[in-house]
Amino acid sequence: MYKLLDRLLARVIKLLTLFSLLLLAFAIIFIFRESLVFFQEVSIFKFITGTTWNPLYSPDTLSIFNIILGTLYVSLIAIVIALPIGIGCGLLLAGYTGGRPSRLIRGIIDILASIPSVVYGFIGLLVLVKFLENNLAMAAGESVLAGGILLAVMVLPYIISTCNESMTKAYQTHSPYSHALGVSKNYLLRKIVFPESKRAILAATVLALGRAMGETMAVMMVIGNAPIAPKLLGKCQTIPSLIALEMGMAQVGSLHYHGLYAAGFVLMMVLLIINLILYFVRKTIVT
Repeated sequence: MYKLLDRLLARVIKLLTLFSLLLLAFAIIFIFRESLVFFQEVSIFKFITGTTWNPLYSPDTLSIFNIILGTLYVSLIAIVIALPIGIGCGLLLAGYTGGRPSRLIRGIIDILASIPSVVYGFIGLLVLVKFLENNLAMAAGESVLAGGILLAVMVLPYIISTCNESMTKAYQTHSPYSHALGVSKNYLLRKIVFPESKRAILAATVLALGRAMGETMAVMMVIGNAPIAPKLLGKCQTIPSLIALEMGMAQVGSLHYHGLYAAGFVLMMVLLIINLILYFVRKTIVT
């Protein structure tokens, strides 16, 4: 009876995995097909390297280089802010908390991950944007910095959860031996637990970067949505916010409509390239 249930469960899991892969393949094929219509009119090189996005004029004004830069800039700022904090929190939870306090903190982290992005965006618009505007003498608080800080808060739970699982396992493995040898907890975390968690840290970086580059609503509410060259205290636009803002206004079948799909296709390719780079870095550095 149990063997029959095991075989049945294994087949169900395989079918669900296949279904997920088919959904992913369908999404990629659909976006590529819609983008192909655009690339027949505008070269992909011109689309990626041009700096003007104005769908009301000629096809030559449909290019997203500044928007790609804005997407990368905001996401990298978020990672730079969130990664050290996430690693530190992971080490703290692994070595200095246990029992009920650890469960309480992890519960709070899970709650942070489940908050809708529009709530983060609303808080960012009312609190973060106003704070930057008042304290940095900015004409408007909407900026790359605001988007990066807000995204850092949003991706932090993913980094902490991914790092903490590996760090806790490493700490529990080596803790008895370190106590027997008289090694301090601080030394154990810095010299043993942290190096053994490099794979988890890279995995957390990939997960957080993908989450940050794909975020739409919260970022759209605090970056100003201007398709210009991004500056730290200036406005910018990301590819997800561009698609969210203009897809409802684009006429179905128009070059503008297909251009937005092309922008989404470029975003997928950028994420794929970044993931491949980090994959090879992990194979090269982490043994």
